[in-house]
Amino acid sequence: MSDRSTKRESGFSLLEMTVAMALGTLVLGAAVQLYSQGVAATWTVTQRAEMQQDFRAASNILTKDLSQAGAGMGDGAAIQLPTSATIPVYGCDQTLACYLGAANTAATTYPLQGTTPYLYGLMPGYNAGPTISTLQTDVVTVAYTDNTFYLNCYQATVTNATTVTFTLTPASEANCGISTPQAVNNTATGLTAGDLVLFSFSPNVVAEVTGTPGAGTNGLGQPTYTVPFAPGVNDPLKMNQATATNSLAKTAVNTTGTGMRILVITYYLDATITPPRLMRQISGHSPMPVAENIVYMKFSYDLFNSSTTPGTVATNQPNPGSGDANDVASNGLLPNQITKINILHMAMDSTLHGTKGYQGMDLETSVSARDLTYNNNYPLPSH
Repeated sequence: MSDRSTKRESGFSLLEMTVAMALGTLVLGAAVQLYSQGVAATWTVTQRAEMQQDFRAASNILTKDLSQAGAGMGDGAAIQLPTSATIPVYGCDQTLACYLGAANTAATTYPLQGTTPYLYGLMPGYNAGPTISTLQTDVVTVAYTDNTFYLNCYQATVTNATTVTFTLTPASEANCGISTPQAVNNTATGLTAGDLVLFSFSPNVVAEVTGTPGAGTNGLGQPTYTVPFAPGVNDPLKMNQATATNSLAKTAVNTTGTGMRILVITYYLDATITPPRLMRQISGHSPMPVAENIVYMKFSYDLFNSSTTPGTVATNQPNPGSGDANDVASNGLLPNQITKINILHMAMDSTLHGTKGYQGMDLETSVSARDLTYNNNYPLPSH
């Protein structure tokens, strides 16, 4: 008679397995959620850091240019431009494209004193930019001389109505204090089509380079460079007008002086692409992007007239000298009487990324226009 085993084999019941699987799923889900939150936090921090770097770079370039407004342009930082029925403009380049206005296709004329256009060290552009998300943007333009290119080491002679010859003479070289100035046709630093040159003729003349400088020597073996300043399609800024008063064409042949390259730098928002971007254009050259995702830009200005007693002060003027309701205090004041530029808004939005949303930053600061009208304006002590 055989013995039959009565030992039970141990194991999990169906209920136990179901409970264990449910608990495991909960723990795994929590771990996945923590991981996803960590990845999202990392993306947010990384995006924030990248946006701050881009924003800092853009704001540094903008504020540096604003702080140099009028540098090297002499007392008053106001230069009379060629005067005729056609007013010189800025915001265009050698391709004949223009970049300002509501559609990023317009030019802006220089400010007038009466009927005479002037190049100032700083020129406000209230509502001169495109509308982005129902908000009208501003443009700002600064001008200062280029102190990295020693064009003033050359003697500038008017060869004819459309050409100036630059000669490196011992006297001109000694006057500028530089022993080996860059060549006028240097491909990296020299003159190129679209550059603006301020000549110290009588009166001063601003002209636009319209071609490549030619190199040679004169009878004394001195280096010479012939630079074209012709009117027409290669002069989109309308500086070289043949019949305009105070133009190069009206300057007597063989008149001599010196020249300095002057940088007319315009900041504006390009809304022709998405997202918009901040652009920087120099004189008659093609604009270059400074930063993407800049969606709003607004300025105001503080002005001071020291010729009155007490001095006339106008603060926070968005469109100085316009006479509109927001700028009554600046009536009669000129752009070269600006003492401070207030960046009311320079807003940046980060790039959208799926469902993770976006972040934003807004620069608000003030920049001293120390090369325009600088005055220590303190209130009189009370008695």
